[in-house]
Amino acid sequence: MPIISSPHEFNVEDLYIDLRRVNNTSLYLKCEGFNFAGSIKLKAAAEMVDAAELDGLIRPGSVLVESSSGNLGIALAIIAADRGYRFVCVTDPRCNSTTQRLMRSLGAEVRVISTQDANLGYLHSRIQYVRELCASSDRYVWLNQYANPNNWRAHYELTAPAIARNFPDLDVLFVGAGTTGTLMGCARYFKERHKPVTIVAVDAVGSVTFGGIPERRVVPGLGTSTRPELVDESCIDDVVHVSETDTIRTCHSLAARGFVFGGSTGTVVSGATRWLGEKYPGEDPVAVAISPDLGERYLTSIYDESWLREHFGQTDLLTDFHWSAHP
Repeated sequence: MPIISSPHEFNVEDLYIDLRRVNNTSLYLKCEGFNFAGSIKLKAAAEMVDAAELDGLIRPGSVLVESSSGNLGIALAIIAADRGYRFVCVTDPRCNSTTQRLMRSLGAEVRVISTQDANLGYLHSRIQYVRELCASSDRYVWLNQYANPNNWRAHYELTAPAIARNFPDLDVLFVGAGTTGTLMGCARYFKERHKPVTIVAVDAVGSVTFGGIPERRVVPGLGTSTRPELVDESCIDDVVHVSETDTIRTCHSLAARGFVFGGSTGTVVSGATRWLGEKYPGEDPVAVAISPDLGERYLTSIYDESWLREHFGQTDLLTDFHWSAHP
């Protein structure tokens, strides 16, 4: 039985859902939300803090600070609570209230930046606030998930090897693109080993990460309004962009089968399903998609009828997904 003394020591690494029964797609979904942070971000948080400690960047009296739309903020709040550090999370209005309350319950300070940047997002404004905060005092330590190589290194060392171990004949890997830490770590792992694996990045419509036209986005998680420094497109074979309405429809269709996931997972599954239908019609490649998070934190947003009506002005996103069991 597992016995741990720190929350980051527990993570379910080898749980996959076979989506053929769920949406008739030959796709295995790697579930990364079963840990105390509820998301894949716990790996990157632990790796970045470990490296900062090793490099002597964190000293007595230091205050960790990071810009996050939610999941990394929770992960860092957990690490900070475990190690006795103060932590300031700089976020924006898209970060749902449940996530903010969870971070505060862990002792973190949450600061919400409501100034939009030129690309109709908040990332540039959040980063600018973090830079000004760090300039005001050397006690602030910015981990900078958008440029920190330890972000992708966590997935190079943990996530990708776990997938390779379970799927030695892997054909396609789908990874959502936020900071691109998970994407870059997995892509580098397979490319450096000359594995014949097609790496497909899944991004949100309105994100500028891969040169897209900036648009308003309200679902936190994947996508950026400022291109992350970690991006290396030479490691990626293809990119799929998913609209937020498709993200939400996919989340609800999964929930109708008993699987409640977060918006990032809905985006990845939607993009992977469409890509496989176009590239492998009638075929069954060995394909894996990474699910970054679970859905409980989104009950007041993407699973809430009033929120959907407020942000999308439509209720057909709440379609009642009925299905019939296999005979």
